[in-house]
Amino acid sequence: MTDTAQGTSRRYGTRPTMKDVAARAGVGLKTVSRVVNGEAGVTPDTERRVQEAITALGFRRNDSARILRKGRTASIGLVLEDLADPFYGPLSRAVEEVARAHGALLINGSSAEDPAREQELVLALCARRVDGLVVIPAGDDHRYLEPEIAAGVATVFVDRPAGRIDADTVLSDSFGGAREAVAHLIAHGHRRIGFIGDQPRIHTASERLRGYRAAMAEAGLPVEESWVAPGSTAPERVRAAAAAMLEGPAPVTALFAGNNRVTVTAVRVLRELPRPVALVGFDDFELADLVRPAITVVAQDAAELGRTAAGLLFRRLEGADDPPRRVVLPTRLIARGSGETAPVG
Repeated sequence: MTDTAQGTSRRYGTRPTMKDVAARAGVGLKTVSRVVNGEAGVTPDTERRVQEAITALGFRRNDSARILRKGRTASIGLVLEDLADPFYGPLSRAVEEVARAHGALLINGSSAEDPAREQELVLALCARRVDGLVVIPAGDDHRYLEPEIAAGVATVFVDRPAGRIDADTVLSDSFGGAREAVAHLIAHGHRRIGFIGDQPRIHTASERLRGYRAAMAEAGLPVEESWVAPGSTAPERVRAAAAAMLEGPAPVTALFAGNNRVTVTAVRVLRELPRPVALVGFDDFELADLVRPAITVVAQDAAELGRTAAGLLFRRLEGADDPPRRVVLPTRLIARGSGETAPVG
């Protein structure tokens, strides 16, 4: 489904040049070059006028000019959470394929889930004069991008929405997928269901927790707070959370894992138990169909996320100036066996 939000018209893909700065400041190109590069030979008053023009126009020095002198090569930047996460492989490949079809180069990097690193990487890409950005955000405040967007850098957020700005966004239905997963476990007789998720500040993690709670509430089932464990996806943290839920006189009989990294650790924990425990994970992962029992998952179409985001990006670069769009893609429950295990105890 597609929603629209109010936004202002922008000229995407058209960045101000030193010639524009020179015209606004009423100076020559060489003078602008000296100011931009911190060279001597410019009076304080002239430097002030040039800096005011730079600020007003949103000009950024072209660090890649040396490779563009013989004809402009379009490029876009892709900022991921973690290049090593298998979820982002198909997404990145899809963005690259759309970029190639438009004759553009793709430059990507990883924020490592660090908002400061995300901002540093995004602004570095802007300094290298990328035409557009596809961003999987680590932070929740993207106002630092407003000057770049106003200056013509088309920007699309994917997997998670932007924080405190309006921008094109492509998401999976994390809430609906989680609700379906937990309802599936309930339909197979489970009443004590644990949830282990990612950091609650992350949009996808909070939506999946919301979906878990909604499914339990719709079935009239209580949720013990000891059954809910958001936090780091580090294996030791997930292992400890699962162990706590699976011990005691009334342990959970099923687990819902909030992403593929949590699911993999949960599989290892459950293999050590003498009794069966049902498991549904959010995100498919390699070999999920080969373990026994095979793992029931809520699958996102990562490639479609990438294709849709890149399509919106190039639509902007081609001149579309309608309000920002919000596209939510459906998820799919794949029943393989682990989520269909009957409760014991």
